[in-house]
Amino acid sequence: MDRPYEIAVLPGDGIGKEVMAACLDVLHATGERIGRRFDTRHHPAGAEHYLQSGESLPADTLQACREADAILFGAMGLPHVRGRDGTEIIPQLDLRFALDLYAGVRPIRTYAGLPTPLADPRAAGIDLVLVRENTEGLFYARGRGRMEGEDAAIDEMKITRHGTTRICDFALQLARQRRAGGRPGRVTSIDKANVFQSMAFWRDIFEARAAAYPELECDSAYVDAMALNLLLKPWQYDVLVTENMYGDILSDLVAGLVGSMGMAPSGDIGDAHGLFQPAHGTAPDIAGRGIANPTGMILSAAMMLEWLAPRHQDDALAEGARRIHDAVAAALAQDGVRPYEFGGTSGTQAIAQAVVRRLG
Repeated sequence: MDRPYEIAVLPGDGIGKEVMAACLDVLHATGERIGRRFDTRHHPAGAEHYLQSGESLPADTLQACREADAILFGAMGLPHVRGRDGTEIIPQLDLRFALDLYAGVRPIRTYAGLPTPLADPRAAGIDLVLVRENTEGLFYARGRGRMEGEDAAIDEMKITRHGTTRICDFALQLARQRRAGGRPGRVTSIDKANVFQSMAFWRDIFEARAAAYPELECDSAYVDAMALNLLLKPWQYDVLVTENMYGDILSDLVAGLVGSMGMAPSGDIGDAHGLFQPAHGTAPDIAGRGIANPTGMILSAAMMLEWLAPRHQDDALAEGARRIHDAVAAALAQDGVRPYEFGGTSGTQAIAQAVVRRLG
């Protein structure tokens, strides 16, 4: 490819800026190894920008995201910065709706060299992906909630055939790809179909779509039972697909299973756009100290390359993603890299530098 890949960079708030800087060091070093260039242009957005300008997501920033090949996103929002309705300033949700980023993809795996909170040795084999519907569900109520006098607030859930069909298909196709790579090829749909009509509707759609994938093992589970099973036997699961709010909650749970939100990458993916970010928040309590774990951000860049590769028929990008994954694994397993939340002393830049050294 003659031109560089244009990447819209939104570092955001708190530790977002720190982990983004570390990530870009790794991304550009990867580009040098695979013969590709990345034009990484920074754009303002977030709670701090809102305090300065009154805008959390400027129109120019949104347009830059529309025009870029992909978006790298740090972390946004601060607990004390809120809108008139009392909710936090979180423009990542505005981006999801504006760009129709309907699939929230949250891969979780364990790494040799890092402890996990689960004593069972099978926890070393955790390797699953949670796929979250991103544009409807209970999050559809954002900005649409209403008060009934002074005594009740109502937020409504919306589940559509279109939205549920496309997210179920996304998860089923992902499981097919993973099966080709040696994973079990199992999809578990998570709902609350025993209580809510919307969730019974979801289950019916999932089961109808799953019938078109006879080579996959497909089942459904209630969200409360799944929360328990993920604590007891997470190594049994491969691909999980669920509604927006359930996915928001369970994605934090599964990150905890491998020891830290700092290890968790994610992608918000649509048919035309892709945004990639760590699953953690802005962590203002440790911002500026240089101890934030950038691994989730670095692995999000690898997800970005994996997504870009088939879109541009560029195998070098897939090779770059593989190199980042291998470098992270080697740095953790062989080089003594251990982030602070695991009891170690490896700071933000030290982790990035260790990964760069391992890129090959």
